Amino acid sequence: MRSLPEADPGTPPLTTPLAFLLWQARRQSGVLTAAVAFGIIGAICQAALPYVIGRAIDDGLENGLTAPLLRWCLVLLGIGLVTVVANSVGHRFDVQNWLRASLNASQLVGHHVTRTGSAITKELPTGEVVATVASDALRLGEIYAHSARFLGGVVTYVVVGIVLMQSSVPLGVAVLAGLPVVAAVLGLLVKPLQTKQAAQREQSGRLTTIGSDTVAGLRILRGIGGEEAFSRRYAQQSQKVRQAGVDVARVQSTLDALQVLLPGLFLAGVVWFGAHLALQGEITTGQLVTFYGYATFLTQPLRAATQAVQNGTRAFVAARKIIGVLRTTSDVADTGTTAAPAPGAVLRDEPSGLEIRPGELIAVVGPDPDETADIVTRMARFDDTAADVTWGGVPLTAFPLAELRERIVLSEPTPALFTGKLSTELDVRGDLSEDQLLEAIHVADARDVLDSMPDGLHGEITEKGRSLSGGQRQRVALARALLTDAEVLLLIEPTSAVDAHTEARIAANLRQARAGRTTAIVSASPLVLDVVDDVVFVVDGTVVTRGSHRDLLERAAAGERWPEAYRRVVSRAAADDGDETQHALATPDGGAR
Repeated sequence: MRSLPEADPGTPPLTTPLAFLLWQARRQSGVLTAAVAFGIIGAICQAALPYVIGRAIDDGLENGLTAPLLRWCLVLLGIGLVTVVANSVGHRFDVQNWLRASLNASQLVGHHVTRTGSAITKELPTGEVVATVASDALRLGEIYAHSARFLGGVVTYVVVGIVLMQSSVPLGVAVLAGLPVVAAVLGLLVKPLQTKQAAQREQSGRLTTIGSDTVAGLRILRGIGGEEAFSRRYAQQSQKVRQAGVDVARVQSTLDALQVLLPGLFLAGVVWFGAHLALQGEITTGQLVTFYGYATFLTQPLRAATQAVQNGTRAFVAARKIIGVLRTTSDVADTGTTAAPAPGAVLRDEPSGLEIRPGELIAVVGPDPDETADIVTRMARFDDTAADVTWGGVPLTAFPLAELRERIVLSEPTPALFTGKLSTELDVRGDLSEDQLLEAIHVADARDVLDSMPDGLHGEITEKGRSLSGGQRQRVALARALLTDAEVLLLIEPTSAVDAHTEARIAANLRQARAGRTTAIVSASPLVLDVVDDVVFVVDGTVVTRGSHRDLLERAAAGERWPEAYRRVVSRAAADDGDETQHALATPDGGAR
């Protein structure tokens, strides 16, 4: 039996909800079959009770306290024991079926979101995606959890029908024909219930979206005085969800009431008809008890069928929502089949002419920081413009994404941190030792982050790293990127939120830690530029000059056009930092260290 959660959630069909549900059933066919088997055994044991009790009553009335009566009592005891075992074991399988389906649906959505990235938010609201995992996945699992009870009821209905027809054809026909009529009446409410549930799910998804938007933008709302407006929006949507819930409850309560009323009327009719036959001598007293017991028992398959219809309705709505999420496409088409080049290949952006050579630590600088960041981001293949980027002379789009993500890592300027232990935040691939984590913290000069947490590496980072300063978040993200040990590491403004002394330490540490490996840093800080092997200067999306920081400053002093433009950029960056030492590094008079 496979452990949960499974490593690979599989690839489901996204054609219809029914195809999706059948695919999931095949994935857990073993557990589903076991649950159905125990469900049938338990149901048959319960169905056998009225027959055994009726035989015991007839033997007792005819022969008194004799051996046949004792045997029937022992049979009753045996049936009771088997029922207890079958129901307890079957329940365990029911829960497993629910967990497997729900967790697999959650994994499918989670894996798909990680593959599609920001593309999914272009097509669906964030709240819709959250509701899919928080609600729809659980609803989908219910149909598998109750399948054993439903199928067990169907089997016992057939078995009981055969027994009843052999005992009394008129009463057997009354019992077997009456229940489908009751089920058909209840079935009339299924379509309205499904419609109301779908409407409630739609309104609930919108409420989640408004809530997540409000929480994420609370600071902005306060700045423009919009808290009250968004609170009213949330309140209004809450009322719509409440009304949709009331609409569902109306239909559901009617269905629940009829589930009690109609079987009750049916039982009363069976007792009246059976008593009439018993008075006429057509059936015995024991057979009357048996028929009443069967009529009572058969209301259980009826309730199971009604519950299955309700679960199936919710599961179809949930599956449709899950399919809607899984159908979203990524900005990056993973169609590459060519094996990535051997280590040592040159990574080149053809439009700009930017080359990242093996083993070099380079900096990319330009008058427009966003432009240089876009070029380097393109080289990590986060969209299909990466067709213009080659690695070893072959377009990046020719390589499988999984291999590229393993070997080329990008750390963006605004780090995203997640809730959890610091060690988990750093070790994204889950295979590093504590010593390795501490070494990365040292390189990123993030010891103060470690010291600020009472439990050290096992301390908890709050949502989005709110408990950390901007500089601390940036350094944690840098340590996380370093721990991937990427063959090509692309860093965009990794030190923009730290002071000059910290930046100088990080720059020196980076040079040592990444020695012999390929690293590109987007930064105009002289403290960073002073330690790199080469600086690439980009203007209007094109590389216009290249050289060491010292070399470019010397050429600027000699009056060369592009080095002079470079000097102005790094001088402005140093002035923006307000640090005279950095400013001196970027001027011909101050020289280069």
